[in-house]
Amino acid sequence: MDDGFKILEKLIFATQVRHKVLTSNVANTDTPKYRAKDVDFKSLIHDAATSLRTTNQRHMQAGPAGTGPVSSLNVDDRQSWGDDNNVELDMEVAKMTENGLSMRRE
Repeated sequence: MDDGFKILEKLIFATQVRHKVLTSNVANTDTPKYRAKDVDFKSLIHDAATSLRTTNQRHMQAGPAGTGPVSSLNVDDRQSWGDDNNVELDMEVAKMTENGLSMRRE
């Protein structure tokens, strides 16, 4: 498979993983003590781009690729509500919109 297709596949996978995490946040809007999570999308894409093989010894060598979405999962530390839940519905919807548009910008 061409390296370009591999990057596109990883881009789609990263978008899907982030969407699942953000929809989980929305689903837990009213769950006490739930902390909003997000995926570091840019590091996932960077890992995908640096995992390409080199075709010439003079090319820069890529470091080891990341372990995937699990290593890029971040718990949001923003201030929580009275029930220790920190999910803000409008912020999560905005992130979902940004995530959907990320395929068009890259």
